[in-house]
Amino acid sequence: MKIDSIRSGIPLLWVCMLYACGNAGTTEPPARPNIIFIIGDDISAEDIGAYGNPLVKTPNINQLAAKGLKFSNMFVTASSCSPSRSSILTGRYPHNTGAAELHTPLPAHLSFFPEQLKNSGYYTALLGKWHEGPETARAYDTIVAGVKHNGTGGETQWINILKGRPSEKPFFFWLSPFDAHRDWDADSFFIRHDPATEVQVPNTLVDDADTRKDLASYYNEIGRLDYHIGKLQEALREEGIDKNTIVVFTADNARPFPNSKTRLTDRGTRTPFIVYWPEGITQSGVVDALVSTIDIAPTFLELAGVAPAESIQGRSFDTLLVNPSADFRNYIFAEHNWHDYEAYERSVRTKDYLYIYNGRPQLDNGGPIDANQSPSAGSLKKAAQQGRLTDLQKDVFIRPREKETFFVFATDSLQIRNEINNPQYVDQIKSLKDILQLWQSETADTEPAQLTRDWYHRETGKPLPGKDIRGEMPGASQNASTVNNPGPF
Repeated sequence: MKIDSIRSGIPLLWVCMLYACGNAGTTEPPARPNIIFIIGDDISAEDIGAYGNPLVKTPNINQLAAKGLKFSNMFVTASSCSPSRSSILTGRYPHNTGAAELHTPLPAHLSFFPEQLKNSGYYTALLGKWHEGPETARAYDTIVAGVKHNGTGGETQWINILKGRPSEKPFFFWLSPFDAHRDWDADSFFIRHDPATEVQVPNTLVDDADTRKDLASYYNEIGRLDYHIGKLQEALREEGIDKNTIVVFTADNARPFPNSKTRLTDRGTRTPFIVYWPEGITQSGVVDALVSTIDIAPTFLELAGVAPAESIQGRSFDTLLVNPSADFRNYIFAEHNWHDYEAYERSVRTKDYLYIYNGRPQLDNGGPIDANQSPSAGSLKKAAQQGRLTDLQKDVFIRPREKETFFVFATDSLQIRNEINNPQYVDQIKSLKDILQLWQSETADTEPAQLTRDWYHRETGKPLPGKDIRGEMPGASQNASTVNNPGPF
């Protein structure tokens, strides 16, 4: 493939690879890489062995991390399923996608990065969970969606799509397993975790039998996913294409437990992100730079030799694959919009601080319905009645909440103490508030008076009369889905 048949600007990683093979007398760039993007459902980084969990059984993911790059500061733009996935697909912030709330479809006028890959000659396929809207179908040559076709975990078709692909084309696979979304169904799988000895109870939850059983079932789903990742790696080697296939493992949002999913602290937004690519990554290790999931789309496109669409707000981090110790972003921005319950929160994070604005302080934040109606939530409620909760565990019940929170990582890695009124940090707080407001202004974010209301009772989980009624989408009044300004970087 000729260099000019790809594009005039070759990604830095390709430049380095061309230079390295220059003495061999070739002027050809390497073949365009295959890309496999595995996005787990509701999995926190700290529930993966490579990220420090000694009990969860993830040997295959751990091996990818050991031989590739593990990103320690990758953050989703929303700890909410479809808004997070839609953000990745478009390289845009949730309010700029027109689909900022759970289960809202992406509009037709946006560009989807697999569509760009497809138009440039890639064979593209999606397998598993698909809920970014019908317009996204045009991004894929093949879609195999739903439990009926993919099995309860969502991984049974992976080998079939690999072996049935058109061999003359590079390929992009969006593999979207249902693991580890509730309701659990992997307890009968052969990889199991003993609730008594093989789970690590996070400090946000009560350590009792119900919580441990809940976590063990969650771990079992992660174990099943890991098993299929191992089988996929075997198949890549059998096909002889493992060397130039990029395999990425990540997740759409945090674990479906109270004080994790939908939260804007690191417990909600920090996500696992591992890149394995034998031909392209020569230096394994850890990437500590701040990276947002809106940066995934332009990175894949750059590595495929495709110029990112103008609508993409993220930036390529391909330089980090060459130099893992380099810096990247100064700021991480994230949102919490409606996900079963009314919400409007915005956050900005740096390496040192996290500032969160809450536009609905009168409401509690017990998490989405799958979290606040879980056995683990039941244990928290029982312990609350008995006065046995820590300050961190009490957090899900607080109402009203603070309108602003500010955390200092150097003295509070768990993000428990709100330092918003601490005079020591007046300048830092003002700086982050100004940055957040600038981001909202430049990206056309809005805070509608009539947001989508609660669809379920916050304590019982029962449907409310207003269920299925939508309010005004953040950014809609400013046509934010047509605004490409990315805001501060």
